[in-house]
Amino acid sequence: MTIGVGGSNVNTELEKIQNMTLNVKAIQPEEYQTRIQKAVSLIKKAGFKALYLNAGTNLYYFTGTKWNASERMVGGILFEDGSLEYIVPKFEEGTFKKYKQIDGKLNCWEEHESPSVLFGKILQDKNITSGKIALDESAGYFLVDGIIKANSAYEFETAQAITAGCRMQKSENEIAIIQQAKEITMVVQRAAARILHPGIKAETVVDFINRAHIKAGIPSGSYFCIVLFADDSQYPHGVTVPQDLKDNDVVLIDTGCRLEGYLSDITRTYIYGTPTEAHIKIWNLEKAAQKAAFDTAQIGATCGSVDDAARKVIAEGGLSPDYELPGLPHRVGHGTGLDIHEFPYLVRGNSTVLEEGMVVSNEPMICIPGQFGIRHEDHFYMTSEGPKWFTTPMHSIENPFGIDVN
Repeated sequence: MTIGVGGSNVNTELEKIQNMTLNVKAIQPEEYQTRIQKAVSLIKKAGFKALYLNAGTNLYYFTGTKWNASERMVGGILFEDGSLEYIVPKFEEGTFKKYKQIDGKLNCWEEHESPSVLFGKILQDKNITSGKIALDESAGYFLVDGIIKANSAYEFETAQAITAGCRMQKSENEIAIIQQAKEITMVVQRAAARILHPGIKAETVVDFINRAHIKAGIPSGSYFCIVLFADDSQYPHGVTVPQDLKDNDVVLIDTGCRLEGYLSDITRTYIYGTPTEAHIKIWNLEKAAQKAAFDTAQIGATCGSVDDAARKVIAEGGLSPDYELPGLPHRVGHGTGLDIHEFPYLVRGNSTVLEEGMVVSNEPMICIPGQFGIRHEDHFYMTSEGPKWFTTPMHSIENPFGIDVN
């Protein structure tokens, strides 16, 4: 039997889990100001007059204001002089003030008025009558289209170089929060492995993982959870009707939580019972590919070269060097932070250079059609000396969690 898998139950494992969030330090107003200052320097460098931040992740990242994007324009405009103004529906003004973390003038529009026209008026009031304006790359088409059509005097471009240019490199406190979120999810992953038994339903495991995250101090529970058994594991993001667990099945569990806005995302794949020779071969090949990606991810290396390194190992193992199956059908990894998937991406051809503070997943999943899939997913962050794991990669197929049995 695989070490650390089975032998316990839901109640016993939930009882063991304690609140792991008590010493977490939230992002402080000073850090939001530092982010704004960096954005301003990038705005100036790119020759923009202003940057529009739409409700959602980018507005939250730069201002600390939590507000979901909707059919109404809600956002902030950051100017090259460092000043900040907001656009808000008039009936939401009071609520917005309660959520607002960074001071700035509120510009309100009534339901029958055009926020796109108001957008232009705000620029004109700042004596900006022409020039380049950066628009949040995550803003809906209807917003971008409306702004452009109502303000023909300006040139509009995507803000991605500014927003991603700031968000890709995490601060020490961001990395500390992500580290704690990862540790919480690893405790949950180990506990989930111990509750497994023949006949258990995937939905039972999903429910346990949600409850375990809550017990560990995450009121919202799991941010997401994928539990796959046997040949269901060949599908990276799951199936419509998951099957129940049987002896000697592959188990793939991918889950995470949100802590102070930041996300964990960890996948563990192992065997409930005795692995076959095919299981062992692909499990070890997956581990080797993950290690090759990690070893290549040095300061100054391109994101594309990391993807290439993993595919080289997989090809040497007799599988596809490209995206065909059997092999690795998707990119090796993605950035993560306030969004589960964000820049940079470890994918073929990406010339983005790895820099200190970047946080990325390393998950070169191998899928064998009609049989099974193996995904080891851990994340690392870039230090001045190279990559550093948030979580220790899987140990071996016999002892996936590296449990000391002495």
